[in-house]
Amino acid sequence: MRFKKALSLMTVTALICGSLVGCSSSKDSSGGSASGDVTVDIFQFKVETQEALQAAAKKYEESHGGVKINIETIGGGNDYGAGLRTKFQSGQEPTIFNVGGPQDVEDWASKLEDLSDQPWVNQAFEGTLGSVTTDEGIFGMPFAQEGYGFIYNKQIFEKAGIKPEEITTLAKLEEAIKILDSKKSELGIEAVMSLPAKEKWVTGLHLLNVALGNEFASGKEAYEAKKLEFKYSDQLKKILDLQAEYSYMPDGTKASLNSVDYAMQTEQKFATGKVAMIQMGNWTYQAISGVNEEIGNNLGILPMPLEGVNEDSIPVGIPMYWSINKDKSDEEKAAAKDFLNWLYTSDEGKEMVINDFNFIPAFKGYEDESLQPKDPLSAAVLQYSNDGKTMPWVFMGYPSGWGENVVGADIQKYLDGSMSWEELVKHAQDTWEDERK
Repeated sequence: MRFKKALSLMTVTALICGSLVGCSSSKDSSGGSASGDVTVDIFQFKVETQEALQAAAKKYEESHGGVKINIETIGGGNDYGAGLRTKFQSGQEPTIFNVGGPQDVEDWASKLEDLSDQPWVNQAFEGTLGSVTTDEGIFGMPFAQEGYGFIYNKQIFEKAGIKPEEITTLAKLEEAIKILDSKKSELGIEAVMSLPAKEKWVTGLHLLNVALGNEFASGKEAYEAKKLEFKYSDQLKKILDLQAEYSYMPDGTKASLNSVDYAMQTEQKFATGKVAMIQMGNWTYQAISGVNEEIGNNLGILPMPLEGVNEDSIPVGIPMYWSINKDKSDEEKAAAKDFLNWLYTSDEGKEMVINDFNFIPAFKGYEDESLQPKDPLSAAVLQYSNDGKTMPWVFMGYPSGWGENVVGADIQKYLDGSMSWEELVKHAQDTWEDERK
């Protein structure tokens, strides 16, 4: 996630719009009729899968005559939430859009169609719908499962003589980082890591989640919490300081970490072999392999070790949900529901979800060997999940904008020296409580 919000990526400063037109006819897979001239406008956040989504839409159009699907994508370095608000305020309301969890469900309640009657609901894995479920219904369809941690270059680790399977604690991680740092010239790297502090979703959502994902059991619990204890703030500081100390600094100062964005971190530094590790998730596979296929095929994920708590685990969760605009015509809503159901439950759609989107599905029905994740990062996330070495994603339960605009911004101040860690923690607690009043 970018999501997200955050969440998402690949020459990430672009706003990309594509429209697709198809032909022929077919009865829709949900049992209703998607025939007739109907246009479905999709406004979505996941930049790295926009081409795959466009291809899926085209394939759907070819077998569903009269349906046209327009796709507009904004994410990565751009604020999806702000973009979505602009779309609605301008009167260009999409048919399908994305929500992240309890806070978004509350914020967009007047626009969300109840999806409780959709055929995919009973196929969703346990726990994946809780963040978008209220007494009134189910208001989102899971994108996929995603996980993040410290992505590493296996070739560099092997050359340095480091065994990643032994890195299961913060102390072991720090030891490995120091070895890499001592061998930079030999390994041909500029720095051990790259921290994109310009991307406040990386720090204020994902990094912060390592602490709050162990304070709260779920996004819903975080959403309902009136106060933030921030019980693991000291441990979080250690993870941030470790990254900052050993990350690429454009001008040699920690303040310059605030100028590093996703593209510089992932595509310019990591994907070119100039750094050995980055904090990022399985969604980056396509961007990395697009720059350097050899590096893309030699990736692994290390834990995000919160000292003394879940040191061998990574955060795993649902990055975003598909939602449908309740104010659209019945024909548009029927076509939108049918497209989403087709994408995730038809044989043709499932093959694309795995092989083109590189998703880890959040639904049953993908047990066949041919539908197992092919890229190394998704396979690694799935292995962490199977081993029970995960912590929840709770950042979608933060107050609206709080993670990025408060904590993410304050981490930038901490890095440039204008705010102490103690001040950051106090400000986080106070603003959380103010937002919950």
